[in-house]
Amino acid sequence: MKKIVLFFFALSGIGVSAQVEEDVMPPQTLQATVVNAQTDFPLESVHVINLTRVVGTITNPEGKFAITAAANDTLYLSYLGFKPQKVRVTNDMFRFQDTKIALTELAYALEEVVVRPYQLTGYLEIDVKNLPVNNAYQYSISGLNKSYEAGSKSPSAVTKVLGAILNPADLLRNLFGKRPQQMRKLRQMKEDDNIRDLLASKFDRETLTQLLQLERMDIEDILNNCNYSRSFIQTANDLQILDAISSCYEEYKVLNRN
Repeated sequence: MKKIVLFFFALSGIGVSAQVEEDVMPPQTLQATVVNAQTDFPLESVHVINLTRVVGTITNPEGKFAITAAANDTLYLSYLGFKPQKVRVTNDMFRFQDTKIALTELAYALEEVVVRPYQLTGYLEIDVKNLPVNNAYQYSISGLNKSYEAGSKSPSAVTKVLGAILNPADLLRNLFGKRPQQMRKLRQMKEDDNIRDLLASKFDRETLTQLLQLERMDIEDILNNCNYSRSFIQTANDLQILDAISSCYEEYKVLNRN
């Protein structure tokens, strides 16, 4: 009887060991195909980002892609005119290598747009005076990596910039200090060309919020407290926003060490 029980536990141990080994499989190349959910046609140039490992790629003309991933990683797929989608990677996706991921088209209600062009005269001196002026100003501070945008020009503009950088009680400490893991992803994102290309074409902050696990309001708070102008926050593309957050974070780390 004892021999039977010992044999049973030995088999159970082998099964548990095999399960653990399967769950902790190292990252490998995942291949899949992205299709239109309505037509089942493959979609080319879909951006695919592994949010867990911060790497990206795009689909080829047959809708296929290959990306480094492991079980339980999260993929984020985005394509113009289609609803973005998150996909959890499973072991079966590696076993069969014929996974199809379907994206659903978005229905847009197009509203009438009135275009109001500037009334140009053809005379440069006159037209320059009539064009709107961007009042965002940049200040270069010794010891920091890049110029610093302070927003609208005012007597306290420079003081606000210096205060935001030199004040140890600034809100930046809370925003960055509570999210070290998300902020560490910044450098990885900046080094991946596919992610940079995607962000350069987007203005909706959706991919940024997914990558950094931040709310859109958090991103605006960070930029506000780094004294970036409202016009920059509203009009910059996602890559410019990423670079701005990264620059501000690097400055925060220097101050935090001091």
